[in-house]
Amino acid sequence: MFKVITLSEAQALIQSKFGDLRLHGETVILDNAMGRFLAIDIISDEFVPAFDRSTVDGFAVVSRDLRGCSDSIPAILRKAGESPMGEMPTQTLQPGECFYVPTGGALPQGADAMVMIEFVEDFGAGEYAFVKPMAPGANMIFKGEDLKPGDQILPLGKQLNSADIGTLASMGMTEIEVFVQPKVAVISTGDELVPAAGKLTPGKIRDVNTPMLAALLHESGAIAQTHEIVPDQRDLLREAIMSAIETADVLLVSGGTSVGEHDNLPILIEELGKILVHGIAIKPGKPTIIGQIGGKPVFGLPGNPVAAFFMFRALVKPLLYSLANSRIEPMLTEARLTRAISSNHGREEVILVRLEGDQATPVPSKSGLISTVSKANGYFLIPRDREGLAAGDVVHIIRL
Repeated sequence: MFKVITLSEAQALIQSKFGDLRLHGETVILDNAMGRFLAIDIISDEFVPAFDRSTVDGFAVVSRDLRGCSDSIPAILRKAGESPMGEMPTQTLQPGECFYVPTGGALPQGADAMVMIEFVEDFGAGEYAFVKPMAPGANMIFKGEDLKPGDQILPLGKQLNSADIGTLASMGMTEIEVFVQPKVAVISTGDELVPAAGKLTPGKIRDVNTPMLAALLHESGAIAQTHEIVPDQRDLLREAIMSAIETADVLLVSGGTSVGEHDNLPILIEELGKILVHGIAIKPGKPTIIGQIGGKPVFGLPGNPVAAFFMFRALVKPLLYSLANSRIEPMLTEARLTRAISSNHGREEVILVRLEGDQATPVPSKSGLISTVSKANGYFLIPRDREGLAAGDVVHIIRL
């Protein structure tokens, strides 16, 4: 018999038991750092940009020279030179002068604004007419405006994206220290399972959870250590668990988590370690197990692929981020239900939806049909004390 706790209680328990676990760091080249988690704070040791830089093609000016200028009363300035790309101008711009600078080029000393070439007319003999005033700092980036020495560029635990890679490259960094990727063992168990490429015979089903969990682990920045399917035999499952836990940081076992005659996982976790939770008040996912073996986190995920999918997202993925001193920021959006939803299970319920604009249409779902998740692009939770929601009710959608 289950002694269930709520999903939020399960998440808090995982944090209290395993929240201090951390992976060690390793150095990788920047080309291989995408999606990895920083193991150190990145602090700037230089100015970015290293010089006052133009964002337009035009003329550098002293902004006060253009006060009150217009089409009818232009400001006339004398061209003092040009800024070669990749080089620093050597002269200082004086009042009454302008200086041609291409996009990305360096402004001369004394200049405090750029004027786009469209607002400048060549009068000949080195004189140019300016017809639009410019505020100081217009169309330029000042030295150090992006970063200064001592500024934090990126924090410890940040998962690196493409913009972060560009930022690190702008600092001249070619190697970076990141957390090692967690190794997560995946075992599917059940006499009814055959591999995805296997031939189906009456009474058999394909193993969905091993490839699905491996893909979810890859998305989460982890390394999946997949195991061949284990039949419902206690000695074989014990052997598989003991072998997997030797090299894995986290163990996922799907199937055999309930309290039936052939559900061996709860017994084995208690024999080899300790069960912390057996049963979560959520649909789908009630028979989920949280335990530990040798101090390592162990999750017994339901054989139901939809339940395994959501329990991974709700419990396993946050832990994987925590191992790298990071956390997940859920992508939430408000939407209105297009039709009513009933729920009277006495536990939270996951409702899949198809989100279009600010409208959320529930996706019909039956237990275990993973294809229904593919048809959805978000989901929300109905609280355990609600008997349903009406059409038009506002819900907070978590994007998939």
